[in-house]
Amino acid sequence: MLVTNKEIMSDALAKGYAVGAFNINNLEILQAVAESVVEERSPAIIAATPSAIRYGGLEYLAAIAKIAAKSVSQPVALHLDHGKNLETISKCIDSGFSSVMIDASHLDFEENISLTRKAVDLAHPRGVSVEAELGRLAGIEDDIRQIDAVLTDPEAAREFVNRTRVDALAVAVGTSHGAYKFKGEPKLDFKRLRAIRRIADTLLVLHGASSVPTWIIEKATRYGANLAGAKGIPEDHIRKAISLGISKINIDTDLRLAFTGGVREILATSPKEFDPRKILGPAKETIKQVVKSKMRLFGSSCKAS
Repeated sequence: MLVTNKEIMSDALAKGYAVGAFNINNLEILQAVAESVVEERSPAIIAATPSAIRYGGLEYLAAIAKIAAKSVSQPVALHLDHGKNLETISKCIDSGFSSVMIDASHLDFEENISLTRKAVDLAHPRGVSVEAELGRLAGIEDDIRQIDAVLTDPEAAREFVNRTRVDALAVAVGTSHGAYKFKGEPKLDFKRLRAIRRIADTLLVLHGASSVPTWIIEKATRYGANLAGAKGIPEDHIRKAISLGISKINIDTDLRLAFTGGVREILATSPKEFDPRKILGPAKETIKQVVKSKMRLFGSSCKAS
């Protein structure tokens, strides 16, 4: 019932759209993604980071993701996002993940290749696709704490892909993790992305691509959040990146902001409310608005057969 990222992304590349990889931490976020898959008739990638796994429990998250995949007719993958070691990757494969990411971008080039090849050798015999990262994104999110970005070199990307046999490559072209991506004007290196797509024979991924929509910031701020200076990737930049060959786009920050705004609204407007279902339910609906808007932006809505 779960398919690999490679299967989903290959269709996206062939048809000129991108698929969203939506990070989950709990049941409500997972439900928001699954319901959006049905309503938009869109494929989706359910993603979990190591910190999300520590919070929610590997078996719990894997189980609810499998239930979600069983309940829809559109292609759905379960993906480990930013796995740092082979132990985590092995556990996720054993738990039924259909795709894993080995993030060795903090290591030097040869060490990154070595660890990525080991991940590929571990995953491919089990029918699991592998994503790696070359270059480093700036920003802070979960366990990722990078101050300075290192953009992906196209020639290095070609060599990396050829030597590792990785299925997908996350590239650094100017995006950033977290809600505070830019102090000035956003600027993505589309020339670099075009060159990577031309010479590296792999599927391409854009991390740090949340757009931090104004309406979410305004909603959260209205009910007490302090998010001054939050700024994301403009939607026209996302569209151009897809046109240049990006097939998977990671979304985490926007889901967190939506969840925060939804919870804050209920707590502020209904101070006597103590039923978790009535507090978290509206937050789930806010997340759905975000997920569905991403599917339309990425061009995946109504693409699934």
